[in-house]
Amino acid sequence: MSSKDTAEARVTPIPEIQALPPGAEILEEQTAPPGTIDPKVEQRILRTLDFRVVPILWFLFLVSFIDRGNIANAKIQGMEEELHLVKNDYNNAYWVFTLSYVVFGVPANLLFQKFGPKSLSVMMFCWGLTVLGQGLTKTYAGLVVCRFLEGICEAGFVPGCASLIGSYYKRDEFLRRYVVFYSAANVAGAFNGLLANLLAKMDGDGGYAGWRWIFIIESLVTMLVSIGSFFVLVEFPEKTKIFTTEEKGVLLARLRQDGGESPRDRKKEIFLCLRDWKIWAATIVYFAAEENASSVVAFQPTVLKGLGYTSAAAQVHTIPVYCVACVVSILCCFASEYLGKRYWFGMLGVLLEIIGLSIELGQPHAAGARYAGMFFLVSGYSIIMPITVVWLAVNVGKGYKRTVALGMVIAVGNCGAFISSNVFVTSQTPKFHTGFSVGLGMAGISALFLTILAIGMYYGNCQKSEKRATLPANPDEWQQKEVLGDKHPDFRFAL
Repeated sequence: MSSKDTAEARVTPIPEIQALPPGAEILEEQTAPPGTIDPKVEQRILRTLDFRVVPILWFLFLVSFIDRGNIANAKIQGMEEELHLVKNDYNNAYWVFTLSYVVFGVPANLLFQKFGPKSLSVMMFCWGLTVLGQGLTKTYAGLVVCRFLEGICEAGFVPGCASLIGSYYKRDEFLRRYVVFYSAANVAGAFNGLLANLLAKMDGDGGYAGWRWIFIIESLVTMLVSIGSFFVLVEFPEKTKIFTTEEKGVLLARLRQDGGESPRDRKKEIFLCLRDWKIWAATIVYFAAEENASSVVAFQPTVLKGLGYTSAAAQVHTIPVYCVACVVSILCCFASEYLGKRYWFGMLGVLLEIIGLSIELGQPHAAGARYAGMFFLVSGYSIIMPITVVWLAVNVGKGYKRTVALGMVIAVGNCGAFISSNVFVTSQTPKFHTGFSVGLGMAGISALFLTILAIGMYYGNCQKSEKRATLPANPDEWQQKEVLGDKHPDFRFAL
């Protein structure tokens, strides 16, 4: 075979790109030449994206998760005593963040879609101010107000990041990148305990208690990072300037080949999302996993301290738990994407949750066993949550519908924190029998709705195949696939 034939064999043919409907934002001069996509150019694009998109968002999410979880570390460093928190005051301060996070989740994500990725930096600066307020407040009421405002500012951040990552990658590339992004939550959980332990040593400096310095220093870091991020965050693919003209054309062509959508009636898209059973099923899975996740974030240091660890030891002992969960989550999600099996790996996460929760309930007085149970529990929900988000995202098409769907599943799914903050009652410290029992029930709910998703989409694919066999060939097939998204008869749900 000649070198010319070899080069031609490596070039993947794609359908001719049709003109976009009115209102589309992709400019004609930015589209790839019709006919072929050079795999060398495609690989160069992926390397650039993996360097410019995911690492920056990963670091911003790391800062975000540290800020939302630092209240748990401040609690065992003296915040309760100084602010005179009694009974379930801490629980109320914790869940009020979730209240605003849920209420403003979808609207904030729509604002992100309107103003673009740079708005992530603005959100970040604003919630940095609220974290600073938590370090300076003198009252319980001030703490609650700051937590509520922080929830508003953070509401659009995670779904916005997920939407931005998904806008650049094809369906079979999305999960690996998202789980790397999501791993920042586990790294933050580990780093937060270490950082809080170090900052608490500043107790008395400047007349502030150690727990206040946790909020103050971390808020200043957040605001500085937000300013720097404004200049390095990439725009959406249609407006990006990080590629040459050729590379940008190939980028847009490969995304459209993967089933990208053209803009449609946005109000209609919202109603379509509300009627899509897949979105609600995924939201319930996420909701159940979030109940367990938020309980660990909010109460793990308290559980460890109640088992006999000092405040410093409790902070440090959270580090291995999150580090192991981070590695397990990445390995499982990479394997899930490689094998194309989302459901079974989601069920593996449920199994790990059940093992961990069973240990917590069965060995209430054994500190070592309960500490081991934390490893299983955190690893379990760290697999379920990213797989659920990506599994939904790749099965609802692209564009505005995906934006709304991600906002719904993450915002509404975070309602799980309402439950955890009310079932982990102070009087049951450190056993928390009610809290862990509810968590076990939530693991069962995750298993049920993961199964419903898998079965429903399997039969959906069967129906699409039957319908496709009765339809004639359409010369505008490619354009129709863009417009119809997951409703197109050639669209197949990923299982």
